[in-house]
Amino acid sequence: MKQVRETIKVLEPTFYHVPIKGWPADERPREKLLQRGASNLTDAELLAILIRTGKKGVTAVDLARHLLAEERTLRDISSMSVEKIRSLGIGESRAIAIVAAFELAKRLPEMRGKERLTIHSPEDIVQHFRTKLRDLVQEELWVFPLNAVNQLLEPRQISKGILNSSLAHPRECFREAITQSAAAVVFVHNHPSGNPEPSQEDIVITKQLVDAGKIIGIAVHDHIIIAGDRFTSLAERKLML
Repeated sequence: MKQVRETIKVLEPTFYHVPIKGWPADERPREKLLQRGASNLTDAELLAILIRTGKKGVTAVDLARHLLAEERTLRDISSMSVEKIRSLGIGESRAIAIVAAFELAKRLPEMRGKERLTIHSPEDIVQHFRTKLRDLVQEELWVFPLNAVNQLLEPRQISKGILNSSLAHPRECFREAITQSAAAVVFVHNHPSGNPEPSQEDIVITKQLVDAGKIIGIAVHDHIIIAGDRFTSLAERKLML
């Protein structure tokens, strides 16, 4: 209840409130974007366009500024769930629009260039996919299938939750690779703690997957752990033998 009361207090209308449609045309977020380009808008103005409309006595820009209050950044908001955004005074449909917009932004690095990405090193995967995994609040295990010349096929999430043997069963881990006729795979998972060091469980699971890959005929090139802006390659650490 305290959080709800604080949200309501922040969003209380002021006596001098003026709806956005009453603002000068060159100060309204949408018109400003059309006239000057998106790069000239503030974070709050861009969020306001996603929010679309305000509430009684509160503009969409006010709502956006409230999202960015208390030193929250766009990166903080990008990892929020719909429920979390709603708890900050944003309606469900607007919260959904915000979550969808940030998800599209996270996918952009994956779509650069029409040719398939060729993987030469762990950095190639980390560079293109770090934004998808670094801010997650739960561990996720992904498989990155590769063709015979190490070109990346379609990455797929295998499981969500603390990585253990039940979530990393070889049957599930290699199913997508088999479907895509992959010659090799790289496994990637995140550590929400920010510590990229592999746990003993991570090492054991990796060795099990390497052994299973040998039986199936799909080589496991690496297992990468992403933690914030850092990462660990178990192959480079020689922890896959």
